[in-house]
Amino acid sequence: MKSEVIKMKFVISEQLKQRLPSGKFGVIRYHHIEVSDSPQMLRGRLELFQESLYIELQEKSIADIPEMVEWRRTFKQIGTDPSRYRPSSESLYRRIQKKSFISPIHSAADINNFFSLYYKIPLGIYDLDRINGTVTLTIGTEQDEYIALNGRTVNFANKLVSKDERGPFGSPIVDSERTAVTRETKNALQIVYFLPSTPEETAKRQLQAIQTMFVQIHGGEADAQLFV
Repeated sequence: MKSEVIKMKFVISEQLKQRLPSGKFGVIRYHHIEVSDSPQMLRGRLELFQESLYIELQEKSIADIPEMVEWRRTFKQIGTDPSRYRPSSESLYRRIQKKSFISPIHSAADINNFFSLYYKIPLGIYDLDRINGTVTLTIGTEQDEYIALNGRTVNFANKLVSKDERGPFGSPIVDSERTAVTRETKNALQIVYFLPSTPEETAKRQLQAIQTMFVQIHGGEADAQLFV
């Protein structure tokens, strides 16, 4: 299994490179992990951070947060209407603003949510054993759709989407049921959607911070790569 994880190929499509030449994406592959309930340390940090954000967001509009503004502008550049389809990080912030705090799910999802809130960017986490062949990050077509984690069928025409040999499975908007991480997951793929304006060295540090905490909690091995 380990050799399969290392050999998994990840590519950025030429169409996406042309539409978003300053795009930066982080990819982390995890192997031999143990997903479970989050430890108290992570649950506590997630809860406290949400409470802090809630207070902050009572005096600030989400539309005034620079990271949210940049991701909305990036969506428009790709061809996505950000008033209809929001980056998942913005969706989380809007929930917190309404005091609809994010409850713990399991350790992998909770880390994803924590860093999405902390860095104000979307992250995706996927069961690597449910992914087939090369993963391509691209701009979707009318044929690209899947059943999302919220149970709805979402079409990804003119939206940022990750695809394998079976079709689309991930997006900075909402991820699919097909590749969802569960407590049975042993190998995982994490995609980090950095702001295009993020300096390369900053992106590398953030990617390392995410990888370090994930391995501390889940064990196993990891390798990361930044695509710029």
